[in-house]
Amino acid sequence: MTRTAFVTGASSGIGRATALALAQSGFQLIITGRRRERLEELAQQLAPTPVHILTFDVRDRAAVNAAVASLPAGFQAVDVLVNNAGGAHGLAPIQDGDPADWDVMLDSNVKGLLNVSQAILPGMKARKQGHIINIGSIAGHEVYANGNVYCASKAAVAALSKAMRIDLLPLHIRVAEVNPGAVETEFSEVRFKGDAARAAKVYEGFDPLRPEDVAEVIQFMVTRPAHVHIAEVTIFAGAQGAATLIRRD
Repeated sequence: MTRTAFVTGASSGIGRATALALAQSGFQLIITGRRRERLEELAQQLAPTPVHILTFDVRDRAAVNAAVASLPAGFQAVDVLVNNAGGAHGLAPIQDGDPADWDVMLDSNVKGLLNVSQAILPGMKARKQGHIINIGSIAGHEVYANGNVYCASKAAVAALSKAMRIDLLPLHIRVAEVNPGAVETEFSEVRFKGDAARAAKVYEGFDPLRPEDVAEVIQFMVTRPAHVHIAEVTIFAGAQGAATLIRRD
């Protein structure tokens, strides 16, 4: 029987790589994001894997609910949910922070995760099976200078992952948190408002993780037998020892 995986933020980075990895493991995919053209391109790359595209912003609860309600019969039974959508916006001390950036991070990284989970969970509850992977960050476990609200949002993901794991245990639903360190994606370019040169400097002098590295770990986690529950994983680049400790050769 074909299993179904639902991946948010699949238009780039870790989400895109995760969709490709799960397709290799035989999952059919529901890929979501805000940039439909990128999702359509990904769907072509995933062929012949069955794919359904949903376009919405995870911050919009009504849009999330409507999108999930629109799933065709063959995609309604979601076995794996990967809550990947979100990101960092700005890098400033708290006294100089932009409240608009705070809103985006809290609404995407925290409320967005809740919105999508709440929409998917009724089906998992009814079937008494499911697996949820929340993409956190080392920033949720180690606060760093100027990271303030981003770190707080990812600390919330860590707390929610633990709470969900406890609450959903009686329903046979596994919940895990994956905490990447330095991964070269569009993350820094988004944080620095499209400043590609500044974003590139983040990864200079060392070999960062690639989205595929994180995707392979997720692939492994969700293909374990039911009696195995990998609850939390932290993934660093080989040159990284802590959130802001990186050996630059």
